[in-house]
Amino acid sequence: MRPIMLFSVLLLALFGFSGSARAQAEEQALVDRATLTLQEMMGPADNTGDARAMLRNAKAVLICPRIFRAGFIVGGEFGDCVLSARDGGGSWSSPAFYSLVGGSLGFQAGLQDAQVISLIMTQKGLNAVLDSQFKFGAEAGVAFATLGRSIQGATTAAVGADIVTLGRTRGLFAGITLDGALLSADSARMRAYFGREVAARQVVVAMEVHNPGSDPLRGALMRLGAAGSGGGSSAAPAPSGGTTSGSAAPGRVQTENLAPPPANRR
Repeated sequence: MRPIMLFSVLLLALFGFSGSARAQAEEQALVDRATLTLQEMMGPADNTGDARAMLRNAKAVLICPRIFRAGFIVGGEFGDCVLSARDGGGSWSSPAFYSLVGGSLGFQAGLQDAQVISLIMTQKGLNAVLDSQFKFGAEAGVAFATLGRSIQGATTAAVGADIVTLGRTRGLFAGITLDGALLSADSARMRAYFGREVAARQVVVAMEVHNPGSDPLRGALMRLGAAGSGGGSSAAPAPSGGTTSGSAAPGRVQTENLAPPPANRR
């Protein structure tokens, strides 16, 4: 009887580990897609220098690799996003996971998907996003700006905004608005990715947890937000405690080996 019980326990443990690994693989795939989105939207293209200048001064970045907008009569937006924040020393956090859901009424038809990055420029904007639920365009006291097809001159267009959103659809930058969309922290994804219950604020502000799988995303944020990547004066420090493999090719996540972000004592 005892060998049978032991076998059952081992079998359950094996299935539990397999399920956990599979769940974490899904979260890692989302982080990798977010890294590619960042590289593609803020890469070396001539018209992205102003966006990179804003990245250098951003408190945090919300990256949504794919937002679906679909509908016939009733439309809606759906997507998964990751949020990373920077501490006072220039190190970026591992990502917190969010889901985005929006809806609109009107005579609509068709299907559209887009890549969206929201640059969170102020502490007020970051605090609002870190609340349990956040609605774009509807938060009292939070100023929003959406960049259109040309993001040259964006630093002027976004002056005074707490959150600046830029989007790209089918390879072209577009004036995508998220007004009315509801952003909610995804605790299940964070539990799967970090192995324990953790809130978004613990991930991106206190930096209590870290997954090495997010190092390519953190490295891309540090490179693209560094001085010399498109103008501006404030710089994020180069990654410490690791190596990089050079400029990432389109469609490929660059390998990184970074030191974990320091726990934030503020």
